[in-house]
Amino acid sequence: MLSFVTLAQALGLAFAAGLDLYATVAVAGIAVRLGWVTNVPTTIDAFANIVVIVIAAVLYVIGFAVTLAPGVSSAWETLHSLIRPPAAAVLAAMTAWHADPIVVLVAALLGGGVAIVTHTTKLGTCYAMEAAPRGVNTGVANLVELVIIAALVIEIWAHPFITLAVALVLLACFVAMLRLIWKALGQVYAGRWMPAHGLMQAPRVMERRGSAHDDTSPE
Repeated sequence: MLSFVTLAQALGLAFAAGLDLYATVAVAGIAVRLGWVTNVPTTIDAFANIVVIVIAAVLYVIGFAVTLAPGVSSAWETLHSLIRPPAAAVLAAMTAWHADPIVVLVAALLGGGVAIVTHTTKLGTCYAMEAAPRGVNTGVANLVELVIIAALVIEIWAHPFITLAVALVLLACFVAMLRLIWKALGQVYAGRWMPAHGLMQAPRVMERRGSAHDDTSPE
């Protein structure tokens, strides 16, 4: 039972790190330092070091600011495709370091996999937000993400299974939402949209061609 608890905690942190590694480390360090969480592994307890907290917080603020710039957000997220999944695997292994070596290995493998899915979903959402015809408030999205990360990092130690289940449900919702966003964008750029209740319109390009043909046709 203890191994499953440890594994759930490791995967919960890996999920959060897949969203934002720096926020996860900073929140974990602050939570441990202020006593918001207890009975954490010694490897995670090291995050409470003020140097670790400051570095992670500064990197998070830089990332927050960078993602507010149009066109730069997707580049930042793409770059972190090389950072977040392996770092999340290491973080999961650190969380399970006190357990059996097999549990540590499984935590690292599954943690990296969870982080890949989480980060890929976030990356796709980032691209979709930048491709949207109307701008989306990236700052609000970043704050919502920070709240989710803080809740996961803090609650995973007291309620590991419930917190992990909530995280996986959120991930499923993110994936479904991302598919809907890309489908809607595809309809917009194809010239089809829904002005009111009814069927999709035909492509506006074809309509314009038809109109031009009608104008030039002899009476």
